[in-house]
Amino acid sequence: MDGGDHGHRCRCPHGPRCTRGPRHGGLAAAALDPRVRAFPMDAATQAMYREHGMDPVTLESDVTTAMTFLHYVLPKPFVSNRAALSAAFLPPQDDDGGVDRISGLPEELLRNIVSRLPAKDGARTAALSCRWRRVWLSTPLVLVDADLLPAGCGSSLRVERAHAQRVESAITRILDAHPGPFRFVHLISCHMQETPGLLARWLQLLAVKGVRELMLVNRPWPLDMALPATFFGMATLTRLYLGTLAFPNTADLPRGVSFPHLRELGLLGMAIVNRDMDFVLARSPVLEILCIQANVLLKWLTLVSRSLRCVQIIEGIDLNIVVKNAPNLERVIIWTSSARDGLHRMVKIGHAPALSLLGYLEPARHLLAIGNTIIKAGTKASPSTTVPSVKILSLRVCFGVRNDAKMLPSFLRCFPNVKRLHLESNETDEPTGKLNIKFWHEAGAIECIQSHLKLMVFYAFRGERGELSFLKFVLESARMLTKLVIVFCKGSFASMAEANSKVKPLFDARWASRDCSLVLFESPLEKGDDKWVLNFERGSDFSTTDPFACTAALQGCVV
Repeated sequence: MDGGDHGHRCRCPHGPRCTRGPRHGGLAAAALDPRVRAFPMDAATQAMYREHGMDPVTLESDVTTAMTFLHYVLPKPFVSNRAALSAAFLPPQDDDGGVDRISGLPEELLRNIVSRLPAKDGARTAALSCRWRRVWLSTPLVLVDADLLPAGCGSSLRVERAHAQRVESAITRILDAHPGPFRFVHLISCHMQETPGLLARWLQLLAVKGVRELMLVNRPWPLDMALPATFFGMATLTRLYLGTLAFPNTADLPRGVSFPHLRELGLLGMAIVNRDMDFVLARSPVLEILCIQANVLLKWLTLVSRSLRCVQIIEGIDLNIVVKNAPNLERVIIWTSSARDGLHRMVKIGHAPALSLLGYLEPARHLLAIGNTIIKAGTKASPSTTVPSVKILSLRVCFGVRNDAKMLPSFLRCFPNVKRLHLESNETDEPTGKLNIKFWHEAGAIECIQSHLKLMVFYAFRGERGELSFLKFVLESARMLTKLVIVFCKGSFASMAEANSKVKPLFDARWASRDCSLVLFESPLEKGDDKWVLNFERGSDFSTTDPFACTAALQGCVV
């Protein structure tokens, strides 16, 4: 299946007018703070890229945007760099004359206090007394390199080389001095490529002394800096995020290499090939959460794992996803994806009996397969073509492209027990035909809509004929529907009155459910800005039943 005429296809999930960065002054821009933050190349690097036909200025700008996005996605440290160390002591005018009462607390409580301090403040406590030094040395350390930057030097995205060198020296001293373990290490501000062997030494120290959570991001350039092989010695890791590094070759590693305690893994802009990805999954026996942003080199993500519960993708590039054997997998979330050649990429669901949440699937770019059956327009529901465990489903559909819209009934039939449906209407500048309500009725019964659907959220509504005909079909068919939320992007309509006039035709339909309410909501985001404020936090939080309902696009709307 080649996907038909690619010339008319909406290539971007956010429409033809989607920008390459968040709009200045918008909510997304405020969240990302996208001021100019240079990652300057030296003359030799510029010459190298020119020889390969690349413009260094454009490449620098693109990398700055990508790194801003990556740093936003990266999990945040859980210590505060705003706490005043002097707050631990009473002022002189206090009734007891400013006596230090903190030092009299039990050591377990003191360790708890020190563990919540930024690294430099935690180290300073060691100078107070022998007891405080003993407390610091026995506390699982939190090390965030951004906390070591001089005051007022800006964010960790823009770091002068002189400042970075001082931070690198401080990190080395801390890693040498503290016996471990290291509870949380966040290294994103250093120019590690300028000091050969530095990163390898750090990773070896962390491996020997025991690191539990590690966030490690390379600062370009180069874009393909190799991750040292000492990385494989960190068997104590429970949480790991790596960014803009080249993953080591795993072909010749000893059989015993593994990550026996690793429960969460994030790969952000990582150059990792299929074989090495398979190796990591096979050697992580308790891994529950896998997050991938902007995959490089990885073309097939094959999920074989008895422990995985959640897989999230942000900007999957030319990525095929095959759920081969994952008996405990509950969530597969593809927030955004793209195909540079315009061809479809596979999303195949094999053995995944616990899968309850899936999306965003896109008929425009995904070739859906259930078992060994490729789903096509007109595919009928059968035990071999359905995934009955899925209860929450998200789709992106371009109603203005006839071939894409015609795939929607077939996709929906694959998930007969869906109760919550999130559907985003993609935009195209070259429509190829609009389907009326007659088409939807003639397409045949869709079990999830008729018998199970309780909530539907329809995003990026523009009031187009194709959108209205599908919404009418849902209202006339969904007997269990209790709420339909129609979301339009900020600025799509001149006023709320105009927006209300666009949905007015829906009230002419005979609603199948008497208990259904319709909510019309203006998103705080403009079209396309949602992709700039994505992260993995909600999707990885299993206490959040429906992470699709907690996005920035729905901020302020109760669903």
